[in-house]
Amino acid sequence: MTELSWDQVSARRLARHRLSPSAAGAAPDVGGVADVVSAICGAHAQIASAAELSIGLRVPGATRDLVRRSLWSDRTLVKTRGPRGTVHLLAAADLPMWTGALSALPAPSRERSAVLLTPRQTEQVLAAIADAVAEADLTTVELTEEIVARTGPWAGDLVMEAFQDTWPRWLAAMPAATRAGVVCFGANRGRATTYTSPTRWLPGFAPMPGRAALAALVNGYLHAYGPATPAQFARWLGVPSGWATWLFGSVDLTEVSVEGSRAWVVADDTEFPDDRPSGLRLLPYFDAYAVGCHPRERLFPGPAAERALAGGQAGNYPVLLVDGVVAGVWHQRRSGRSIRVTVEPLGTLGAAEQRALAEEVERIGEILEGKASLTIGTVSVGPHA
Repeated sequence: MTELSWDQVSARRLARHRLSPSAAGAAPDVGGVADVVSAICGAHAQIASAAELSIGLRVPGATRDLVRRSLWSDRTLVKTRGPRGTVHLLAAADLPMWTGALSALPAPSRERSAVLLTPRQTEQVLAAIADAVAEADLTTVELTEEIVARTGPWAGDLVMEAFQDTWPRWLAAMPAATRAGVVCFGANRGRATTYTSPTRWLPGFAPMPGRAALAALVNGYLHAYGPATPAQFARWLGVPSGWATWLFGSVDLTEVSVEGSRAWVVADDTEFPDDRPSGLRLLPYFDAYAVGCHPRERLFPGPAAERALAGGQAGNYPVLLVDGVVAGVWHQRRSGRSIRVTVEPLGTLGAAEQRALAEEVERIGEILEGKASLTIGTVSVGPHA
């Protein structure tokens, strides 16, 4: 069995996440947005500015405008629900794999569609959604009208409790609709969210067959986050650990040892660097590296676990990453073009690290198309919900 050190694992992950120093100093790559999003298995996009920054930090020369153009104009990215049912930007070319895999996952426990809709009603709603968004971007109100017209008044019954409000019955089918690739997000209309068809991103789009899609998803995950265990994959994807163990057993993987702990990589992907992990980066809320990499005690050592995790969950704090591990937290506050960045290191930064931090803050300003300034001090903002 191949024996690996944590340093080897960390260095490979940094390189594959485009977070190593060599990636940071590369020539501008305005065509690499979709490639980067594919390499990290999607960028969490519940907070749009965090997704733009997460991608921009990995693409030399990128700005938030480039990310937006990739999404809404070039359509090489698509906004939909990905791992754990959370909003992500995915590479449009990967959408057949994602929808095929997500549709093949075990049925989520206590999904509201099973309570509020019969299987036949769910089928009717999915067909109505597909028909309604085929050539239009529709708000929830507009989509409700279209679905009720195609199915019946029952679809509009206000019976779905959410956020101290009640929503139309048909919305209980939305998780299934996004998993199956029936619908994705369209561009916001003012403050209103819109929904549209993935076929407007990929003409002729169809989900990949389930077993092939699941194997491709495991391979992509292990390429970015491996070596990993089935339990770690299950946590990343939001599925039962036992099912993830079965899935790992159905794919061609190789077992390795990371300082005595068993983990798995793709069978033909066993090369690891001998270099130590290096570099300093500022990762935004819910960055893929912080959320997806395990074990937590390695990535968030000692005081970092107390300061940068929220109930054991990663992503709720933007983090300072030094040599591949979390070494502090940070926060940004924007006013017009002015971006005030406060960084709270958990230890002393050397002169070289301080210079790297200043450069990283300047880069954040460039990506977000503003002027960033740095303050080293206490971050008083609590975790993001």
